[in-house]
Amino acid sequence: MAASAACAGFFFDAEPLCEPGLPALDACALCARPLGRDSDIFMYRGDTPFCSEDCRHEQMQLDAIRARRSAGRRQQRCPSSRKVSVAS
Repeated sequence: MAASAACAGFFFDAEPLCEPGLPALDACALCARPLGRDSDIFMYRGDTPFCSEDCRHEQMQLDAIRARRSAGRRQQRCPSSRKVSVAS
């Protein structure tokens, strides 16, 4: 309890070190515009920063297109509606 009370007023102003592979919050993931500490940051998928709702929406549309294309390729390779005739 004494340790938590001692740490309660101690703050770091520096940015925390990010885990490898996670995008930093210093630039928009789509247009690479620098993100300021005093500007709004629009997040997508939990850890991807964007400078505006427009950039975030554009990325969401691109992801939806990729998902549809990927689903179409899977369906072409492995159609589930194949009819199999059984000879008696």
